[in-house]
Amino acid sequence: MVGLLASVALLGFLGSVSANGCPFAASNELRARVDETTDDYLAQFTVDDSEGFMTDDVGGQIADQDSLKAGIRGPTLLEDYIFRQKIMHFDHERVPERAVHARGAGAHGTFTSYGDWSNLTAASFLSSEGKQTPTFVRFSTVAGSRGSADTARDVHGFATRFYTDEGNLDIVGNNIPVFFIQDAIRFPDLIHSVKPSSDNEIPQAATAHDSAWDFFSSQPSTMHTLFWAMAGFGIPRSYRHMDGFGVHTFRLVTDDGTSKLIKWHWKTKQGRASLVWEEAQILAGKNADFHRSDLWDAIASGNGPEWELAVQVVDEDKVLAYGFDLLDPTKIIPEELAPLQKLGVMKLDRNPTNYFAETEQIMFQPGHIVRGVDFTDDPLLQGRIFSYLDTQLNRHGGPNFEQLPINQPRIDVHNNNRDGAGQNMIHSNKYPYSPNTLNGGNPKQATQSTGRGFFTAPGRTVTGNLVRALSSTFDDHWSQPRLFYNSLTPIEQQFLINAIRFESSNLQSAAVKQNVLTQLNKISNDIATRVAAVLGLDAPAPDDTYYHDNTTAGISITNGTLPTVATLKVGILATTKNLGQATTLRERLAADGLVVSVVAETLTAGVDKTYSLSDATDFDTVVLDSEAIAAGLFGVNSSSTFYPQGRPLQIAHMAFLFGKPIGSFGDVTASETLASVGVTAGQDGVYEGSDLEAFVSDVKDGLKTFKFTDRFALDS
Repeated sequence: MVGLLASVALLGFLGSVSANGCPFAASNELRARVDETTDDYLAQFTVDDSEGFMTDDVGGQIADQDSLKAGIRGPTLLEDYIFRQKIMHFDHERVPERAVHARGAGAHGTFTSYGDWSNLTAASFLSSEGKQTPTFVRFSTVAGSRGSADTARDVHGFATRFYTDEGNLDIVGNNIPVFFIQDAIRFPDLIHSVKPSSDNEIPQAATAHDSAWDFFSSQPSTMHTLFWAMAGFGIPRSYRHMDGFGVHTFRLVTDDGTSKLIKWHWKTKQGRASLVWEEAQILAGKNADFHRSDLWDAIASGNGPEWELAVQVVDEDKVLAYGFDLLDPTKIIPEELAPLQKLGVMKLDRNPTNYFAETEQIMFQPGHIVRGVDFTDDPLLQGRIFSYLDTQLNRHGGPNFEQLPINQPRIDVHNNNRDGAGQNMIHSNKYPYSPNTLNGGNPKQATQSTGRGFFTAPGRTVTGNLVRALSSTFDDHWSQPRLFYNSLTPIEQQFLINAIRFESSNLQSAAVKQNVLTQLNKISNDIATRVAAVLGLDAPAPDDTYYHDNTTAGISITNGTLPTVATLKVGILATTKNLGQATTLRERLAADGLVVSVVAETLTAGVDKTYSLSDATDFDTVVLDSEAIAAGLFGVNSSSTFYPQGRPLQIAHMAFLFGKPIGSFGDVTASETLASVGVTAGQDGVYEGSDLEAFVSDVKDGLKTFKFTDRFALDS
């Protein structure tokens, strides 16, 4: 009754204020006044950050952008309320999608130890030759949302869970061995800068905008990772063709308490390979799921990918021995200083049954470690130990996310944690506290004398005053980016320059452009000069404090060959007028583990894809069938109602421009056809012939080289 009377009263009010007695006219006038009031109301919540001092969420001024540590090189302290508040707020920004690494793909596998590594670690999963441990790996991009494209230029996540017989161990890393920042308190700033603009949500999954490069050029610790991302590591051929890294320095600890500093490495057994930028852009539009489907298809075909787990081992007293600080996550240890020691191999051999239940709900944490593995005082790692746990609480609304099937360890869990949202377990123990006598003292503490409990490396010490600062041993941000650049081939250096030119050409701010040149010039005057030329800016004078000519191994992607070509993709460009030759070639190539598609005008028996559907980016190599050449399919003006004019020739042309091997099989010469796409007979990566076995051998050799970089231009 009250609601009805209120409605009648409102109608009376609307009628009384209407100039012509029409309630709709009055409604429009009222709506305008409400809109004005809404603007006024919202104005009081608008924050103007154009001036003023940094504060915490309750107004206390913040004087430093460093986390609180016990000693200049010591661990981050739980007492640091500023860091905890900032990271907690960031961790809870997005629900339920991951704030970073939102787009990913995962798979199950098995890790097999190469030996008994008890001389290095008490970790059970490395305790004997042949010992097998179940694993799950999630690959991802970092900046884009779940709806972004796989091939966006980005750092790529490489997170591995070991379901060991002593609990879960997570190595939560990337395909790049270093990171943008040195202290976790700066992580929200990094991600805010690279995410789309907060006003228009543009651009998605891209750093070619002002805020990203403003941060990069204002925070020079980003330069090393940025160089890796701008090179081929930012656009890998597939998840299978990239390495993985633990990024931080960790410790391995033996049963007797001896500890060594280590870096985790995953080395792909498929070989490293990357796309070229234009190829990656086309794939983003035509097949946003390129990396996801590649991983799925490889496993489904029985050709699951493999990686060897290796470590670089360094004595504890060598933490500052190499001219940089091993606690600095923006630095690599050159392999010449600490060779890789291979511990075992992982094979991914099972796809998920349900993407959400497994790939989306798996909750990795750097804090998931086992006996025999320990942390260091790396300030980025110290912050991640807190941040990842806090993120999982946000995504799952409570503390019981570890009970989800994909997160549960493969061994029994006994503790006194109880209740909370999402509690799945029915605990029969009525005495959930320790110590107790009523439950026989259970669950008991696992000590070194009675069990195999986790223990912190006994040699760890902390000294020094409480400070908000980074050690001066973290100060050199430019020597290692130059080391990385020096270790690339000339064409890889050109790709890196081209990537920076593309990204910086999208910048609107003159100040940011100038800051970018300033940072680049500290690494290389040649780089700064070449970028400045495209931006129409004056080349800076050399700033040679950090210039050197040192190189290191294991950086270049293009100066080697792939150890296997299994599951790489071959496109045979054929014609429905005669498929005999194409069918024979397909069967022979498939016998060697290649994924072969016959492309023709229409879908018919023996045809896998049409020209309307196909693109050069679908294949790692393209073969022109001589029967199609004889039929005139590759004429410049060839056309059909079944596909756009000149489509077959366009596929061949783009494959050549992307550096892919290209060939022609059969009795009819293809020299004239190939010449129309700029290919000269006898050129590297170009093969012709009618002998089946010789031609298949040429195809496989071309695929092992993968990219023929002499087709790409270098700056004059």
